[in-house]
Amino acid sequence: MAWLEYLLPLIFLFPMAAMGGIVIALRSLHDARVQSPFNAPLREPGQALRQRLDQAFSTLFLNGALGPIISLAPLVYGMGRMLFVNRQEWVEWALYGLLSSLLVLAFSLLLVRDYQRIRRLKLGLACELAVGQELERLIRPEAHPYYVFHDVPTDSFTIDHVVVTPHGVFVLETRARALAIGPDGRELNQVAVERERLRFPHWHERRPLHKTRQAVCWLTQWLERRCGVPVPVRGVLVLPGWEIDTTESAGDVLVVSGEQLSKQLTELKPGTLSDPIHDKIIYLLMERARLVELRHLRKPSV
Repeated sequence: MAWLEYLLPLIFLFPMAAMGGIVIALRSLHDARVQSPFNAPLREPGQALRQRLDQAFSTLFLNGALGPIISLAPLVYGMGRMLFVNRQEWVEWALYGLLSSLLVLAFSLLLVRDYQRIRRLKLGLACELAVGQELERLIRPEAHPYYVFHDVPTDSFTIDHVVVTPHGVFVLETRARALAIGPDGRELNQVAVERERLRFPHWHERRPLHKTRQAVCWLTQWLERRCGVPVPVRGVLVLPGWEIDTTESAGDVLVVSGEQLSKQLTELKPGTLSDPIHDKIIYLLMERARLVELRHLRKPSV
């Protein structure tokens, strides 16, 4: 029966399928969630980026391990076919070779994508940790009214940091951008802030300002609904390592480099919060972080 010539070579793919199953099982072990033994949620500076970095390494491991297995599968199948046919067709072998080459190319592109993604996430995490370390200076016994939250979850996105002070609430978004290189080889580290965009030396971006304003709008409405009174919220965009030119900025979003950030926040006074509202805001943010974390922990891991 001719169809057996195509079915029987599949036997040689069973060991490769078993290896693929082991790789997928190891990845699921890596993706297992770490649960806190206490009631407090595990939220640290850059927690969302840490999770994305873990996922990126997991994807890199999966593509790097499964890539050779899947790419060799057509050739292994073809060698199995040699045992069950009397005549070899060069067109058939050319198809096996072409398919393997295309699979190698596809997985190579996936690995390059994963590598570039990990580099960007590492840079973003480094900046998040730097900003978080600067914000920790606010938490001192003599500065008890200051309270810092990291990775505050909203309905559809995450706010990097929220700082509650006696004079208002600050939304902090951190953006990591590698310094540009000029024609003479020197680093260009100045960014001009315009009304709707950031003008870097070789490119411009609108999303960071938009994301900061979006976070301010969401937090303002959310706090007003739950507190019953308007709450002063100010947006701050942090670009670590850059010199900021704000001569053309709109003024509603403060763009800073991150140096002396804690001092800048203590000097800003967008409004005044009464002690009951101040304490209620802290309670609401803590409760939301706890509920969202519990919701994530209850999700079955894939």
